[in-house]
Amino acid sequence: MERVLRPYILGGVIGDVVNVFSPTIEMHVTYSNRLVFNAQEFSPSLVINRPRVQIQGGDFRTFYTLVMTDPDVPNPSDPYLREHLHWIVTDIPGTTDATFGRELVRYESPTPYIGIHRFVFVLFQQRHRGSASNIPDSRDRFNTRNFADNNDLDSPVAVNFFNAQRPTAPRRRY
Repeated sequence: MERVLRPYILGGVIGDVVNVFSPTIEMHVTYSNRLVFNAQEFSPSLVINRPRVQIQGGDFRTFYTLVMTDPDVPNPSDPYLREHLHWIVTDIPGTTDATFGRELVRYESPTPYIGIHRFVFVLFQQRHRGSASNIPDSRDRFNTRNFADNNDLDSPVAVNFFNAQRPTAPRRRY
């Protein structure tokens, strides 16, 4: 189990976003045909459009909620707005993808301004369809754990994350 959780521990996802969890479902996140692997770096230009998120496992009678956050806002050394919410999709049937769910909070593309940010996808199993329906008041200072508690969601069943940073501007030669 420790080997499976190692990227989340080393990346600070366990602690900053979620508690220790036991992954029981496979979740595949893809941007423009590029599969996201934990701690992989993506340029902000590649993640403008919402990704394809596929759930492998469970069945059509089991529903999931997907949350995407940035725990490093406004910058990783002083994340006082932790977490910033980027996306919530609920009622995703097992063995399908997020397009079959209900978008509770519209996808907001990652735009890190300072430093390298982590963008975390957390998948929760719902107790029943429609159980996750509380829309957060703000995208800033979102808390994944509180959202799960307020919507009667258990521990995460899958987590994935990538890193992104603002591209450096080309330097002018004089």
